[in-house]
Amino acid sequence: MAEAVDEMAMDEVLDAATARATAIRTAETDLLELAYQWAVLHHPDRLDPLTTTLPGREKGRMFGGPGTPKVSEFAAATFGARIGRSSYAGAQLIADALDLHHRHPQLWARVEAGEVRASYARHVVTKTRDLEPDEAAFVDAGVVESADGRIPWSRFETLVEAKVAQAAPATAREKEAKAAKARFAKKTRGQAHGMATFMVRADIATIDAIDAAISARADRLAQTRPDDPLLEADDERRVHALLALAVGVSPEDDATTSSRDLLPAVGLHVHCYGGRDGEGIARVEGHGPVSEAWLRDLLGPRATFKVQPVLDLAGQAPVDAYEIPERHRQAVALITPADTFPWGSSTTRTMQIDHTQPYDPGGPPGQSRIGNYGPMTTVHHRLKTHAGWQVRQPFPGIYLWRDPHGGHYLVDHTGTRHLPKPDLTDPEPQGRSPLVVELWHSPFRIDYDPAAGTVR
Repeated sequence: MAEAVDEMAMDEVLDAATARATAIRTAETDLLELAYQWAVLHHPDRLDPLTTTLPGREKGRMFGGPGTPKVSEFAAATFGARIGRSSYAGAQLIADALDLHHRHPQLWARVEAGEVRASYARHVVTKTRDLEPDEAAFVDAGVVESADGRIPWSRFETLVEAKVAQAAPATAREKEAKAAKARFAKKTRGQAHGMATFMVRADIATIDAIDAAISARADRLAQTRPDDPLLEADDERRVHALLALAVGVSPEDDATTSSRDLLPAVGLHVHCYGGRDGEGIARVEGHGPVSEAWLRDLLGPRATFKVQPVLDLAGQAPVDAYEIPERHRQAVALITPADTFPWGSSTTRTMQIDHTQPYDPGGPPGQSRIGNYGPMTTVHHRLKTHAGWQVRQPFPGIYLWRDPHGGHYLVDHTGTRHLPKPDLTDPEPQGRSPLVVELWHSPFRIDYDPAAGTVR
C-alpha cells in the first residue's frame, strides 16, 4: 500500500478498507466483462469444420444456459490459466458471463453499475442455468432488487431458490421426484486429520432400520467387550457395529472379532517423511497428511502394514516402447502426484500418462523414461495435443508450459506459477545457477531452486 498503514487513524483505516473493497468489486466485474469478450472472440465459427469431426479435436460447446452462443471448448483453459485458476474455473467464469449478458440483463446492469456484487450475480445464474430463457428472465426480475446485499446471504439463497421454483414449477417437481429416488451410500469428499465420512441417503424407514440395527449391535458390544480400549465410547462401538454388518460378521462372533479382523483388503498408499522435533509426517494418498503418531495410535491397531522398499525414482531404466511399464507409473505417481497442467487439480492414479516429448517409433532409444512423462486428465491431454499448448520437462517433475498466446507457467511439486516474460539482459543471479532452457527457439532463464520450489 502506498500509505503507511501503521500511521493511519481509525477513520483513515475505514476509508482505505472501503476503497479497497470497492476496487475488488470493480475488478470482479471487469473480469466478467473480459470473460465475455474472450467468449465472443472464440465463437466456433473460427474452427476449421474439416477438423472438428476428428477424434480429440476442438469443437463448439454450450458453456452457458439455453439461448447463449456456443464457444470453442478449449478457450476456457487458456483464460483460466492466465488468471491463475483451473480449466474448470475458467469455464464457469465464461458460462456466468454469457448468462448474465444474454439471460439476466437486469442483474447485469446492476453489476455494471457497481450496485450488485459479482458473487451474488454468479450465484443466480448458476442456479438458473438449466432454465429456458423466459424462465431465467422471470428469476432475473424477481431477485434483481434484493441482489445488492440488502438481505443476508442465507435469505438471498432462499429467495433465489423460491424464484427458480416459481419460474419452472414442472422442473421443480421433476427435481423433487428425482431427489426422492436419489438413494446412495458413498464416501464424501471432505476429509481431514486422517478422518473421512460415509453417508447413506434413503427413505426414512430404511434409515431408521439401519439405525436400529447399529444401535442393537453397539449395545451388545458394550455388554460383551466392556474392557476393549478401542470400543470405550458409544460412537466407537457404533462404527465397529456398522463395519461388522457391512462385512457380514454374525452377532455371535462380536465377542471375539477385533477391528483389525473386520477390515477387508483395502490398499492405502502411505508415504512417510521427516518432520520437526523428531515427529514425522505421513501422506495417505487420496486423504492428505497425517502424523506418524496417528498412524501408530489410530491406524496401527486396525490395519496391517506392508513396508515397501524406497523406490529409486531416478534410476528407473528406460524402455524402447510406447507402452509405459508399471514401475514407471509408480515412479511418476510419486514424483508428480497431481495433474501437470497449470492449476490442474486431479490427483487420481488413473490419469493418462503423457509423453512430454511425443513418442516417435523411429526415434532414438529410451524415449519412454522418467523425465519424459506427465500425468494429465483426458481434457488437458487433448489441449496439449490439439490446442497449441506446449510443455517441456527440463528436470523430472519440473514442467514448463506455454499457452497458445505466449504465456509461460512453471508446474512442480509445490504447484503452479505464472511466469513473467524473462528479461535476458539481467545479469545471472548470484549464488545459484539459473535454469536456462531452450524453449521454443528462444532461451528462457529462470532462477529456480528445485529443492525449495522457489522461482524468480
